[in-house]
Amino acid sequence: MTNHVDPIRSVRYAAVTALIAVGVLSILVTSCSGSSSGSSNGGGSTTPLVTPTVDLSLTQFATGLNGPVGVYNAGSGDDRLFVIERTGVIRIVQATGAVVATPFLDISGRVDASDGEEGLLGLSFHPNYATNGFFYVNYTNTTGSRRTRLARFQVTADPNIADPDSELILLTVDQPFSNHNAGDLHFGPDGWLYMPLGDGGSGGDPGNRAQNRGLLLGKVVRIDVDAGPGSAADCVGTDGSGNYSIPASNPFVDGPGNTCDEIWALGLRNPWRSSFDRLTGDFYMGDVGQGSQEEVDFQLAGSSGGENYGWRCFEGNEPFNTNGCGPRSAFTFPIFAYSHANGDCSVIGGYVYRGSLFPALSGRYLLTDFCTGNFWDVIPDGTGGWQTAQHTNLIAFGYVSFGEDANGELYVVHQGSGTLFRLEGM
Repeated sequence: MTNHVDPIRSVRYAAVTALIAVGVLSILVTSCSGSSSGSSNGGGSTTPLVTPTVDLSLTQFATGLNGPVGVYNAGSGDDRLFVIERTGVIRIVQATGAVVATPFLDISGRVDASDGEEGLLGLSFHPNYATNGFFYVNYTNTTGSRRTRLARFQVTADPNIADPDSELILLTVDQPFSNHNAGDLHFGPDGWLYMPLGDGGSGGDPGNRAQNRGLLLGKVVRIDVDAGPGSAADCVGTDGSGNYSIPASNPFVDGPGNTCDEIWALGLRNPWRSSFDRLTGDFYMGDVGQGSQEEVDFQLAGSSGGENYGWRCFEGNEPFNTNGCGPRSAFTFPIFAYSHANGDCSVIGGYVYRGSLFPALSGRYLLTDFCTGNFWDVIPDGTGGWQTAQHTNLIAFGYVSFGEDANGELYVVHQGSGTLFRLEGM
């Protein structure tokens, strides 16, 4: 893959290969170089890391999963966790940590997982799942040209079994390359569905797709899945089924030319994992860098959308390819960026902790890196900036995702070993 280090072949990441079998997700891995770590004040400068004030640890919660890449909950009152496996299977993990033998959903026959960054990549349950049984998935499909597919499914009368024949396709997006598919899905506090998409792949965004408002690649999509049918998508490389509508408050509705009405924000490279703070409604995205910087992007609750997070004009806080770009003031810079200088290579965005078991973590945004297993916590400093601490005591390669249960407790997915950990902090 262009501008990516394959963890299966690289001597530099030999420790990764001991944990990750051939064919598992290479997601996100990029070559390593750059400058010192630090948190951003939003204008492109950095501030030093501070000494951690909490101790993080991981407790094994569930094992025996097959290439897991994400973990999700179905809403208040449901103590199950739902783990997605890249090949196209969703499994249930009970509150005891036991994995239910029969899959919740198996659509492996429809999922193209032939490349390390393709497959079943995202899951989100409808806010009214307890009554309507709807949930949504993001996967790369096996039919026709390479595409990202957003689809809805429904659970059966058995709460542990979904109906694979209930699929309703909402949106497909052409993918020119196999990498940078992102994959996360989230219902926001407004009840609308958010889907961050990568820039379409290769290296350096050769088509400048992330800055092109006529494409959904490199954007955050926001749609209303409850109001419809609407009209088909009106932009290039997109097949909108009409099984959704466009919120009237989307920032580029009825924009000039072929501007995509679905766009909520733009300028992203590969926003692999994202989350809403369940208390404040703030939105966080871990956007994987090209070759030198990783970043965490932020959108304040109540935003009117339209933020441009900079790619390919900027990578993290640094200029990357500013040809044709506007002034620096036109972009929204990350709240935290760190370099590849110490072997880090691919940010894994997490969640703000809002659970009750570990009060010391309250309000802290947790993230990690795929290549080193370093963790960070990020928290507002009370002056409009951000305070960041690094945790190096959890080092193990191959963490690929965070998730939270219905009570706000956090979990970390280790793909190569098929293990789900609970994150703890004292």
